[in-house]
Amino acid sequence: MVARVRSRRLRFRPPYDWLALVGFLGARSIEGVEGVSGGAYCRAMRIERAGAEDIGWIAVTPVATQSALRVDLSPSLSDAVEPVLARVRQVMDLAADPEAIASALGPLAARRPGLRVPGAFDGFEIAVRAILGQQISVKAARTIAGRFAAAFGTAVETPFAEIARVFPSASDVAERRIDRIASLGIIASRARTIRAIARAMVQGELVLTPGVDVEATLGRLRALPGVGEWTAQYIAMRALAWRDAFPHTDLGIRKALGEEDPKRVLAAGEAWRPWRAYAAMHLWLG
Repeated sequence: MVARVRSRRLRFRPPYDWLALVGFLGARSIEGVEGVSGGAYCRAMRIERAGAEDIGWIAVTPVATQSALRVDLSPSLSDAVEPVLARVRQVMDLAADPEAIASALGPLAARRPGLRVPGAFDGFEIAVRAILGQQISVKAARTIAGRFAAAFGTAVETPFAEIARVFPSASDVAERRIDRIASLGIIASRARTIRAIARAMVQGELVLTPGVDVEATLGRLRALPGVGEWTAQYIAMRALAWRDAFPHTDLGIRKALGEEDPKRVLAAGEAWRPWRAYAAMHLWLG
């Protein structure tokens, strides 16, 4: 018997700014791994559990008649439905209380009261994207991330022409030669940082998932070569689901606030605690 695609619905509290969320994800999507088409977010993904690995694809779309998202899962993920849905909830920020957040942020949230903070399907993936995004454009980082996934990722069959591989795991990269990583157009210092993160994760010294001790994890990240405050905060925002993360050195945030001094930006952010990650999203999207 041919296995069928599974579908589930995940509810959220309205308002929910789906277009802003998928716009953010789409602009940063990794070629071959994920994409946005026809209002749907699609991607390949892996779930590791009890020594086993499930690889497949998902597609996420809003349900027109409900405050819910529909998640379609490939048959190959049938044994990992709950872990997959847990990641979708985190990435799509479905547990948020938008009214409480908008009330705390005040005028900053007036234009987009349903804005969410996108999470991460994989902590290593977000860490690599953060490293690649240092001091280059979102578009350029997206291009290099696609090369990285093509070089080290795992092939997967999907019904989407643009999605053909799963992003490499930390173990796929931990023992790669620096010159091999750098050959993809990544400067050597960033290649070293990516490998250092991969090795720290493989050795269990660094865990990039929600629920870990945020301050301790930030400390471990900052101790790695090539990881500055922006990178650490961005990883905390997305991979750790830390809703008070605030990359105050970010150029876009400084421009939005009309403030060049990162220290003054950090001081301004005190008014938005404990929701500074949402404030950052509002400042980025305008």
